[in-house]
Amino acid sequence: METVMEKTDEMESITEIPVDKYYDNEELCSRPYITPNSQIPENLLQLRHSFGYDSGLRGNLQLLDDSTLMFIAGNLLVLLDISTKKQRYLRSCSGGGIGSVVVHPTKKYFAVAEKGNHPDIIIYEYPSLRPYRILRDGTEKAYSSVDFNTDGSLLAGVGNAPDYMLTLWDWRQEQVTMRAKAVSQEAFKVRFSLHYPELLTSSGFGHVKFWEMAYTCTGPKLLGDIGRFGVTDPTDIEGFIDLPNAQVVSGSSWGNLLLWRNTVIRMEITRTDGQSCHDGTVQPFFLEEGQIMTFGSDGMIRVWDFDSIDYTIGASKYELDPRIEKLVGRNVCICSMVRSSHPDSTMWFAQDSCGAIWKVDLSFTHKSPDPECLFSFHAGAIQGLDVSKTSYLMATTAPDRSVKVFDFLSNREVTDIHFNQGGTVINWAPSLVNQTGGLLVAGFEDGVVRLLELYDPQKLKLGSGYVHKGGAKLRLKQALKPHSGPVTAIEYKHDGEILATGSSDGTVFFFNIGDTYVPIGFIHVPGPVQALEWSPFSGSEDKLLIMCQSGHVVEVQMVDLQSRCVADTFQLRGLPSRSFRFRSIKSQIRREEEIVRRQALQEAKEEEIAQRQALEEAMVEEEEGEEEEEEEEEEEEEEEELPPIYIPDPPSPLCLGFYSHPDHFWLSVGGFDSGFLYHCKFSENQDEDPNQRQDEPFHFLPVHNADEDPILSITFSSNRQLMFCGMHSGAIRVYPLHPADHSLTSMQAYWSLNLHDNHYGHLHHIRCSHDNKFVLTAGDDGNIFSFSTVPPEELEQDQMMAKIPSPMVSLEDEQPPNDIEDPAANTIEMHKHEMDELKLQQEIQLRVTTKRRKLAALRMEYKKLKEENEKLPEHIRLKPSVKMLAFRDIFGSKVLSVVAIATDHKLSTYHMSPILREFSPSKLHVDKPADGAATPQKIASLKPVETCTSTSEDEMMVLRSQPKRIDQQSEKFRKAAEKADHHRAAIEKRKKEWAQLYTDKPEEDCEDPKDVQAIQEAKRNIGDLKLRSDKNFTVPKHLRMSTETTMAKLEILEEKIYGRQTKMNERIVALRDAKVCLVSQLLDQGEQLQEIQTGLSSHLHRPPPTLPTILPEETQEKKVQHSDDALERYRALREQRRTPSLTKEQEEETTSKWELSDQEKEILWHLEVTRLYKQDRLLDQMESSICQFDAELRLLHHEKLKLDWELKLAELQWLTIFQELPIHEEFREREKSVEEMLNRISMEEHRVERCYKDLELRQAEVAELQDKKTDLLAAFQYLLGEENKFEKFLTKVFNTKAENVKKRTVMRDEDKEDDEKLSDYNCDSDEEAMDYKVCPPGCDPGLFQNMLRLREHRLQLEEQLEKEEENLEILKRDYNRLHEKESVMRANQEALERDMDSIFRDKQLKLNALEVVVPLRLNQIKLLSDGSVPSDVTNALVVDRKELTRLQDRIKHFGVEKSQQRELYCQARKEHVKLTYDIKIMNTKIEELERKCHQSMMSKFGRVVDLEDLLTIKGSVLVDELKQKERQQEASHYRKLDQLKKEEEKANTSLTVAIRESSILLQRLTKLFNEKRELQAEIEKKIKKMGRAPGHNTPVDVEDMEIQTFRLTDMAECESSK
Repeated sequence: METVMEKTDEMESITEIPVDKYYDNEELCSRPYITPNSQIPENLLQLRHSFGYDSGLRGNLQLLDDSTLMFIAGNLLVLLDISTKKQRYLRSCSGGGIGSVVVHPTKKYFAVAEKGNHPDIIIYEYPSLRPYRILRDGTEKAYSSVDFNTDGSLLAGVGNAPDYMLTLWDWRQEQVTMRAKAVSQEAFKVRFSLHYPELLTSSGFGHVKFWEMAYTCTGPKLLGDIGRFGVTDPTDIEGFIDLPNAQVVSGSSWGNLLLWRNTVIRMEITRTDGQSCHDGTVQPFFLEEGQIMTFGSDGMIRVWDFDSIDYTIGASKYELDPRIEKLVGRNVCICSMVRSSHPDSTMWFAQDSCGAIWKVDLSFTHKSPDPECLFSFHAGAIQGLDVSKTSYLMATTAPDRSVKVFDFLSNREVTDIHFNQGGTVINWAPSLVNQTGGLLVAGFEDGVVRLLELYDPQKLKLGSGYVHKGGAKLRLKQALKPHSGPVTAIEYKHDGEILATGSSDGTVFFFNIGDTYVPIGFIHVPGPVQALEWSPFSGSEDKLLIMCQSGHVVEVQMVDLQSRCVADTFQLRGLPSRSFRFRSIKSQIRREEEIVRRQALQEAKEEEIAQRQALEEAMVEEEEGEEEEEEEEEEEEEEEELPPIYIPDPPSPLCLGFYSHPDHFWLSVGGFDSGFLYHCKFSENQDEDPNQRQDEPFHFLPVHNADEDPILSITFSSNRQLMFCGMHSGAIRVYPLHPADHSLTSMQAYWSLNLHDNHYGHLHHIRCSHDNKFVLTAGDDGNIFSFSTVPPEELEQDQMMAKIPSPMVSLEDEQPPNDIEDPAANTIEMHKHEMDELKLQQEIQLRVTTKRRKLAALRMEYKKLKEENEKLPEHIRLKPSVKMLAFRDIFGSKVLSVVAIATDHKLSTYHMSPILREFSPSKLHVDKPADGAATPQKIASLKPVETCTSTSEDEMMVLRSQPKRIDQQSEKFRKAAEKADHHRAAIEKRKKEWAQLYTDKPEEDCEDPKDVQAIQEAKRNIGDLKLRSDKNFTVPKHLRMSTETTMAKLEILEEKIYGRQTKMNERIVALRDAKVCLVSQLLDQGEQLQEIQTGLSSHLHRPPPTLPTILPEETQEKKVQHSDDALERYRALREQRRTPSLTKEQEEETTSKWELSDQEKEILWHLEVTRLYKQDRLLDQMESSICQFDAELRLLHHEKLKLDWELKLAELQWLTIFQELPIHEEFREREKSVEEMLNRISMEEHRVERCYKDLELRQAEVAELQDKKTDLLAAFQYLLGEENKFEKFLTKVFNTKAENVKKRTVMRDEDKEDDEKLSDYNCDSDEEAMDYKVCPPGCDPGLFQNMLRLREHRLQLEEQLEKEEENLEILKRDYNRLHEKESVMRANQEALERDMDSIFRDKQLKLNALEVVVPLRLNQIKLLSDGSVPSDVTNALVVDRKELTRLQDRIKHFGVEKSQQRELYCQARKEHVKLTYDIKIMNTKIEELERKCHQSMMSKFGRVVDLEDLLTIKGSVLVDELKQKERQQEASHYRKLDQLKKEEEKANTSLTVAIRESSILLQRLTKLFNEKRELQAEIEKKIKKMGRAPGHNTPVDVEDMEIQTFRLTDMAECESSK
């Protein structure tokens, strides 16, 4: 019995799932969560339409059939009809979202991989949309990619964090076949190989992995090898495609293609000139006939010919240009593409991550249509959403720089408008502000606020009666920039008089509302603004509640705004405000909950103890013992610490806030403090700094299941009986409330539905329509959903389309406003500052203009006074003063001195002697070289002859003229020809590279080129190491001096001397001017001192310092000033005008007549003390001024002495150079003659080099023409084909010369009877009678015309080739003639260089004979004899100290370099040994590869062939037909092989089942035999007990044994037959 049961269980375990088994979608589909026993209907909100598209999700576009697209929208799978634009929806079964979708190859099924805790993969049948299979236990949290294999039998799915598991299913049986951990990073994609069923590839963040399904003895396994980037930078791999040769081509983040082979990068594909294949991320997506199509984030689709890649090149980068490319659109970023369901269709659908779906024709013909944008959505998170207050319209904005308006009644997009920056917030103006209901206010990332007007252009009539056609339009009404950061909140005051805008820059701006919005001012708040709300309560309408992200809440009262505005700024100061800073209380709440829980446990325990005491009164001791144990347990429990108080730092972000009562408000906080709604109020103490405040809520409401899911947005229905909440997880919550319940006491039960993505679909925006019939939501996942709160029957009774607002009456007369397009434009505050500054500058400019006008008037007045002064007599005429600068030019020839005041120091200017300028270069006669002596002769070069069009273009023209029946075959041959040409060019290029490498290969005994170059450089620059006094000293070229260089050196030295003297003279003159001013100041101070001393007694007088005078030698300018006679006349005139005054004696007599009182005496005493103080101060000032001037003069005197020493050295150097000048002039003619001859030789060398370059260019052109001629002959042979009966005639036509054709034409036109001579080609008599310009009967006319065109091109090529060869011969003769002269010129050049060295050697000897003065200090003389300086130092050597130190240091450096060179030598020896070993290994590998290559050739071709000839073989009809047959046979063999494999699998399966059954039967048979043996043993025992021998049985016993044996044998046979 047990054996039968085991067999039944095993048979059930291998039972297949029925093909017609389906799951119930209603049971699987997730439903809204409703609080139990709340009586909230399940259909409280009903989904109507999806307006968004998660365009950033990878692979979020699939094609079910030619009219149905499928994509993921949060927790929905949207099936979109392309033609009708109707949508069907499938909800996520887990409610956690959808990770990936894929369509079965047959298009009959599609797989939906979900997200959540242990998500499933659900296979749906199409078009019934019934769940067909459910695959479980593939990953823990979410799937990132799934894929079917080519025959659709297997499904692969790769999971996301935390397990990253790759799982393979036999999805029809819902069984896992293989699984393995993919990687430890995010995987983007997994795909089966299209060519090898057992291979898979996965890629993702910084990795690619290659998988193989291996069937081992222990069962099937997934074996994976991670791709190694090697020297290539690691990159995220978004897409890849496998090749038939088991290689994989993947994309990269920088735009190049990577070719993988055996887990390593074989090469990186780039475009020529180092350009990347695409700008940005690139993904290959299709392979056909060796051509790979790629798309990139630059919006381009390119086709690459991978068959043309030369894999023998070992370079890490390979340059390849695309064959064809197509631009889908500007600002398009393609991230996935799917092909139409028809097998031969060239139509593709592209997913644009910028929010669009495109239809693209990739036939790449001139008739293919342009890419078509089928659908357009927002790209990225929805940043703003609001609804109309009067119609079924909603407006949205997003970072994609667009504002869209939707009609959610008819489920269509009405209009949109684009700007330069992304939108951040939008608000629909109330009816009080705009009666038409078409005004929107949008905020943007750059701080700009734009007023947009929505109107119906069909209702706008122009002056001519023309009416606009089309839908609604948005137009810009006004643009303002109040903020420097993104605008985060916009709110209208309830009375429609003020608009408030908030920004992340921490400012709130206010505007007066009118036809144009006028700025009022702004205020600063403690943090970035999160939300704004005007108080809804009567009596407090002027209060604005400002919520900041940093946890601050500020309430501002808008009173007396005009009086608080300051003229120079828009900042509003002194506005009444209150602040609140949220302090976390969540840990305190948890602590109190824990205390309550422990108290409840304690009470339960006490109650339990009391019950035990009542039941066990008889057992006192045991009860006491138990009480003691319980007390100990209680004490231990009391010792447990309570949860600590935790305050998050930084504070949790503030999500939203709204008023509950005047002065009270609700807050929702994220982060650690999520899970509650906090009721807060403003403190009465508002003197504290807002940033230092710590305010706690006075009440809170717990939010169910929201500890990590805070409320991000809240809106109420118009009757405030429903509260709609948008959650961080993307869920929608609806709380029914009691009417006027601002304290939210009835916030208990709720209805919740997950529709947006649970991970990144944060629901920041939720709105109700004006009549509460619709609810709109927008999340960060880019999805926008509309829900209805009423049954569909009621909606059908309403209008079918929303009403578009009518335009304003004066709209057609308004001029379009100026938009703010520059993101760096000034804000309103900055603009005001700039305008104020501009106004100030204008006022300053006006004042300057006024002053200039006054100055002009004064100049005119001065001119008139000057004219009147000229008319006066000379003795009373005023004369102009002489300026100090007027005589300064005379200092060049006269000396000016400055004498100290208190010392004997004296300082004089330099006498600017003209001697230094007598020998200027302009006065010396320097012969210039003759005209043309140094000018190289121009070498005439032959102009290149224009070449004809390329042969490839001719072949294309010929191929286009062929009949249509051979277009496909000719196209293949053309590709083969192009491929062969490409291989030939690559082979030639490689040969040149190898030749260059062998040319550059150094010999074994050669020196390092760097060392040779360094030695040559040293020889050129080190010069002759002998002293210049040596007779054999050779002057280096860079040290050779000529007359011109010597004159230039003299001029530079003179300029330096003159400049130093001039600067010193200017300083001395400035000091003299300072002395003049000082003398004048001292005289004035002396007069003041005399006046002071007149009021003092004589015994109190202090002697003044000696007043200085200006000496005549210090005032050379007096020679040009007024004479003494004029001054005497002026003095006499001044004394006549002076009025008489009382003398001192008279004053004393007058004062002595009167006696002074005590008060007067005291006043006189005070005056005397004051005068003494003034006397001392004046004397101190005079003495300090004199001392300071003398100190400055001494300092300048010291500097002048130092300059005198330097100028003497410069004069000695000038004298030496001047003595060298005649010597240079003596050798000048010889130098000139030798230099001219060297210039001629260098010109000849240049001419030889130029001729050689021209020769190479001509040879290249001739080779190119010959290649073109060869290609032309190949094209002729291709067109001629095989077994053409007109082959001889067409060959004659092709080879006939043009002169022969012309002669035949003339002969036919003139009807001559005599035959003319044909061309040089021998022809038969029948052929001579044929006309080579007339197509013979039976010959293809198109082929004949192509032959004529080829003949014309051949003749042109031959003519050009003949001309080029003639030019080449001319160049060769010129080059040979010049080359013969080259050796002679080199010999002459060496002789001339020796002559030049001899000239400079003789010159150096004469220069050495000159005497040079070198002033030295005693400490500079190192030549000592017995510790003293010798009297004769003629044999001493003068060396620069720096140079001597450098040479000494160089000796030390040489020692260090020597040791370094020794180490380098040892390293080089080691490297040499290593390279020698590597060469041996490489030679061994080369021999092995040559042997393998030889074996491969013999096995494949039967002989050794030339690979270059093999690669350059062009197309052939016979070869093409054979290849086609081979492909067909190979395909049929593959089909048979697949069929055999399937039969083999079935046979293996049946064999396995049979083996298992036979094993079971054998086990049962063994068991039966054992039982038989036991029965026989028992029978024998019974026989022994009965006293009989075992071998002597009775007939009855024998009969019983035979019956039992028969039964056992029968049972065994039955079991074996089964």
